[in-house]
Amino acid sequence: MISIRGARCTFKHTSGRKVEALRGVDVEIDEGEFVCLVGRSGHGKSTLLRALAGLNPLSAGEIVVNGARVTGPGPDRGMVFQEDTVFPWMRVKDNVAFGLRAMGRPSDVVDAGVAEWLAAVQLPEVAGSWPKELSGGMRKRVAIATVFATGARILLMDEPFGALDYVTRLTLHRLLLDLWRRTGRTIVFVTHDIEEALLLGDRILVMSDGRLVEDIEVDLARPRTEDVRASARAVAITKTIHRNLGLTVESINPHPRDPDPVP
Repeated sequence: MISIRGARCTFKHTSGRKVEALRGVDVEIDEGEFVCLVGRSGHGKSTLLRALAGLNPLSAGEIVVNGARVTGPGPDRGMVFQEDTVFPWMRVKDNVAFGLRAMGRPSDVVDAGVAEWLAAVQLPEVAGSWPKELSGGMRKRVAIATVFATGARILLMDEPFGALDYVTRLTLHRLLLDLWRRTGRTIVFVTHDIEEALLLGDRILVMSDGRLVEDIEVDLARPRTEDVRASARAVAITKTIHRNLGLTVESINPHPRDPDPVP
């Protein structure tokens, strides 16, 4: 469904310094997969996601979705950003309806879609509310409903839950996994959180210095309970990610305390 071939992306700062954000990335993603991109800040995760969305042009290589080369945004790809992207001047129902109306859908289809997806994210009672009246977690649910409502088969998520508290994030993880299972959408999800990637992903793509350095199949049973995430296989995956990111015990604690002298 998604084929990324030799993707390179070079930016030029105002200082004149060139930055190679992507350095020849090759990856295939099948329909219906939940793929997590993990890596340090500034190592190409979001650049790759935005290139897939058609928001960042590549300097070389290509991205092909269902046989068509990506040259810009399209209705087959929806995106949820890290920032709060709910329009504050629109009521909740109008936010969810925005994409459908932009696609020229009839009013009855728009109304049915709004009702369906607000119910799916468990917010039917706030259809007439303003975003400022909602919590951060509820606004994120509205953003998820909006992107699912468009019917896009590929959902791109750039650290969508990064600013939320732990309990709210877990609740939204369960909600997102439920919607993914029910709809069969393809999800590409950027995160810094390895535990989040273990909880959500079929695959974890580890990026470092603009390159894809590891493609890990997360062959863990679902649902990913605490016991599953504490299993030997989960620990092995975590160690592999740490190694690729340079997160060894020595790098985390480079100067351990000298042992106390023997009396």
